Amino acid sequence: MYWKSAGHAHTEKTVELALRKAKEYGIKSIVVASNSGKTAQLLAGKVENVVCVTHANGFKEPGVNELSAEQRELLIGKNVKVLTTTHVLSGAERGISRKFGGAYPVEIMANTLKMFGQGVKVTVEIAVMALDAGLIPYGEDIIAIGGTGQGADAAVVIRPAHAANIFDTYIAEIICKP
Repeated sequence: MYWKSAGHAHTEKTVELALRKAKEYGIKSIVVASNSGKTAQLLAGKVENVVCVTHANGFKEPGVNELSAEQRELLIGKNVKVLTTTHVLSGAERGISRKFGGAYPVEIMANTLKMFGQGVKVTVEIAVMALDAGLIPYGEDIIAIGGTGQGADAAVVIRPAHAANIFDTYIAEIICKP
């Protein structure tokens, strides 16, 4: 499915398509980028393993996480695993490039993935982050859902590799994207 535009307007349909594909392929894990928790809530209880990946603390404001403590507890109460950590496709490299200028390899990789859309870049990033955190099984296809700004507009079937071997990541199918 190719959306004519990017953004949150496609969230519910993106989740619906991802769940349909999970059922079709027998996929048990879905990793979703969700800063407010709303998109993750749409997946709660729908598959065996749901992982919500938030922005890192300090993404918008130093020392602050966009996901409220109440929403985090609500998701955990619904058996959703919540991961808040450094973004694998920016992290410390972004700090270096901001301080000294230039582009660095991980930023180049991130921007190359953005050629498929911001949401597709996010799906790769969060899948690798969830694998590195031990929240999804190694060597299995999962579904990752990401977006452009708010909400979800991209979903992929992906077999992530650990960050140390990120080029071994395999995108099996793009379910939807702008």
